[in-house]
Amino acid sequence: MNDFPTDPEQAVHQTSSDPLIRRLQTSIRHAARVLAVLMVLVIWWGVADVVYVLYTRVSSHPYFLLEISDILATFGAFMAVLIAIEVFVNIVSYLREGGLQLDIVLATAYMAVLRKIIILDYKEISPHYVYATAALAVALAIGYYLTRAARRQTVGLASR
Repeated sequence: MNDFPTDPEQAVHQTSSDPLIRRLQTSIRHAARVLAVLMVLVIWWGVADVVYVLYTRVSSHPYFLLEISDILATFGAFMAVLIAIEVFVNIVSYLREGGLQLDIVLATAYMAVLRKIIILDYKEISPHYVYATAALAVALAIGYYLTRAARRQTVGLASR
């Protein structure tokens, strides 16, 4: 009666018999490929930005000395590139697996929150903001741990 699979894992990999749906799925896969190419360009642009930030900080007076704010700006630029790489991994995973993998998405979100924590100016923000950011970091860490544990358990059950 029902043509749709009840298992979401099967739904991702099932192709439709409807030509319109097949064309739309193909269109979305092409869009994901374009996003992957654009993300590579963003990554290289980010690398150039890291080099530029580091160069400008090191070449300003006093030369070759970095203040804490300079180091934090450099860390922020590095982390932005790493987050862009994680987004690229998400796109590639989507293209390979036919859907997003929750653990990769959670790892990307966790890295973005950690970047925010690193570059926060704690003199300028309220304690509530700090607590909310900490709660978000803990929630993402727990979610990532549970997702990985569930995957290990699923793989362990499948190998028996």
